[in-house]
Order: sequence, then C-alpha cells, then structure tokens
Amino acid sequence: MPSSIHPYLNQAGNILRDRIHHIKHQCTALATTLLAHHSSLIAYNHTPPSFHSSPLHSTMQKPSAITATLALSALFLFLLSSTSQAHNITRILDKHPSLTTFNHYLSLTHLATEINRRQTITVLALDNAAMSSLISKGLPIYTIKNVLSLHVLVDYFGSKKLHQITHGTTLASSMFQATGVAAGTSGYVNITNLKGGKVGFGAEDNDGKLNSFYVKSVLEMPYNISVLQISQVLTSAEAEAPTAGPSQLNLTAIISKQGCKAFADLLKASGADFTFETNIDGGLTVFCPTDSVVNAFLPKYKKLTASQKLSLLLYHGVPVYQSLQDLKSNNGLVNTLATDKAKKFDFTVQSDGEVVNLETEVVTAKITGTVIDQEPLVVYKVNKVLQPTELFKATVAPAPKEVDDSAEAPSDDSEDQTADSEKNGVAGLDGGRLVTVVLSFCVGVLLL
Repeated sequence: MPSSIHPYLNQAGNILRDRIHHIKHQCTALATTLLAHHSSLIAYNHTPPSFHSSPLHSTMQKPSAITATLALSALFLFLLSSTSQAHNITRILDKHPSLTTFNHYLSLTHLATEINRRQTITVLALDNAAMSSLISKGLPIYTIKNVLSLHVLVDYFGSKKLHQITHGTTLASSMFQATGVAAGTSGYVNITNLKGGKVGFGAEDNDGKLNSFYVKSVLEMPYNISVLQISQVLTSAEAEAPTAGPSQLNLTAIISKQGCKAFADLLKASGADFTFETNIDGGLTVFCPTDSVVNAFLPKYKKLTASQKLSLLLYHGVPVYQSLQDLKSNNGLVNTLATDKAKKFDFTVQSDGEVVNLETEVVTAKITGTVIDQEPLVVYKVNKVLQPTELFKATVAPAPKEVDDSAEAPSDDSEDQTADSEKNGVAGLDGGRLVTVVLSFCVGVLLL
C-alpha cells in the first residue's frame, strides 16, 4: 500500500474508533432506561383489575402505547444526536484572556464559522505572544488564514489521546489540507510523543521539525471539539506562500472556465459584475445557470429592459456566504442583491434530502454542482435561470379535480371507529416490540 495513503487510513480509523466508543456508552445508558421503562409497563399490566376500576385510580390513565412509542423514539433520537453537540469557538476562547488575539483572527479570517460547522475538530490555540510573532511577519490576511487553518485538525485529540498515540507518532489532517489549497501532504501536522511526557507538533513540510509543544488543555467536549494550547506557531512554507484574497479573484473569469461563460458575459455586458465583486469580502453566494440554460433563455431575456436585465442578474446573488450544508439545513426565504425596499426579489431555499432547490413561484431550479467554495465566496451551478415574480408571471397551480358525486360515500361506521390498543394501527407496534428493536440495535453496537 502506498505510504501516502497511510495518514488517511490512520485518521479515519481514529475517528471511527472514537465514535464507536462514545456510542457504546450511550447505548448502555439507553438500554438501562428502556428496560426500566418497559418493566414499569409490565408491572402496570399485571395490576389487579379491581385497582384499575377503583375510585382512587379513576383519575389515572392507562399508559398509552403511542406515548410509550414517542418516549422511546425521543430517547433513540437523543442517542443519534448525542455525538454532534453544538459548539462555538468564539465563546470558548472569550473566557481566556491570553487567547484573545488568536480568537480575533479566527473571526477575522472566517475560520471560526468553519470550526463551528464541523462536528469533529481539534483547535491548536496560540497565546497572544505566539500570535504576535505571526502578525509581525506582515502577511496578508488570507495568508494568515492559511497558517491558522494549519492549526485546526479535522480529527479529535483530547489530552489523554494526545499522550497515548499509537506507535508514538501520527499525521493529522488540518483544515488547510481539507480546503485543497495545500500541495501534496503539506497540510498534515506531525504529532509525536517525546520523553518526559512532552508532545511535539510540526508541519509535515517542515522537514520533520517539531517546533511547537503541547502546553495545556483549554476545553474538551469528547468526540466533538478539543481546544489545546501549543507553544509556537507551526511553521510551513506552503501555508505562508502568498495567497490571493477572494476580492482579488476575477469572478467572471472563474465561472467562464466552469461552464458558465454565457452568464459571465451577461454580467459584464450589464455591469452587474461590479456589484457582485464589491460584495465578495462581506460574503457572497452566487447561483450560476450553465451555458445551455442561459442560451435557451436568451429570447426571453432580450425582451427585458436594461433595468430589468440588471435586476434579473442580481437576483442570482445572495449577499452572504452560505455553504451547501447551510442551504440544506436552513430552508426558507432569502433576499438577493436585487432586493430593494418594497421590491422583494426573494426566493425560497428548499432542500429534499441531498438535493437543494431554489423556488421562485415562477420556476424551481436545482443546484447541480459547485464552481468554487472559498469563504467568503461560494458559486453554485443551477439548472434553470432564476425568474422573480417581479419580472415574470407566477406559475398557477392546476385546479383540483372535482369530486365525482356518484362516488361511494364513506361509511358512517368510520366515525365510530376507536383507537383502542387492540384496533389502532399505531398501537399495534406495542412497547415490547419497540424496546426489542432498539435494544437489538444497542447490543449490535456493544458487540463491535
């Protein structure tokens, strides 16, 4: 097996092992709760009938199978969600005055947003003195972002795990590597256990030099986020190489090379490209119709006035950075670059599993790919031109079919149907069977 693949396998193995360990603990707790709950139901069912009919018990209701089902389902959902606790790196670091500069630059470079979005992360924090040595180099802000992203590992390392590394050394992938900006394996960080309980850190492209050392644990949320302080900035020639900021990128040139040349030409011809580019630094999401889509739409586009053309093009930009995950999890109305007071020019983001749709009441477009995702700029390909209701007529939904009067009417008996535990379909899945299913899942996990 090629040696270059080993770091990826080690990292994947570490994450999987930690996740299974955490889920085993949760399953044990869940199994105990389910057994106790089920035992109480059994005890109730064996209560003498005279007690159930007594005046003292008249105000007590029989435990509903539906209630039990919902309770057990809630516990099961808790198990699945317990490994993805929310965290906020800015608030975490706010409690530590010695890390204020590091905290400030995480926000300034938008790395804080990326850290908060990820579920398994380790932040190698630098104190104010260490950050001063980095700032004194006079690096552009986007180069500083690359350097700091080398200090964010996409794996979980608590202090205990840090001192018990298999074989005493490992390579951990950083966010710098994950962005695809790093060449080769230069975005990996070497972590090695040394004599005297020390742990050394060094960038992989630093000739194996471990120039920084573990200081202390700042905060640990097992299997989610760990913040560890290290002594010095990790030195990397690749990370410190000059980097063009998003506002220095030519948006129309980028999308022209990715199948959106026709749309880019319309932006330049209308002057809309200037508005798009001036919004990049503050955060910008662009939805780019592909060439075939734009060419098919041109006859309709040519009928618009110059002002309407500009509004239509600006309608394809949202003045905030929204990753694909953001769009999937935050559905609803969004304003666009064309939004102006009473003129809404908004549309609805609606996800359907892994598919993200953009609904305008005139058309529904689908995101088909990503052109570039470099916060604060992201550009997506869409399969239709977005058409606002301010410029085009909304699609009218077809009228519902009339009910045939000759159709057989529902039986009156249906109104008298009850939801007894013996007749109701939901109650048919009694608590015992649900407990068995969930416990079977837990036993399977515990045997891993």
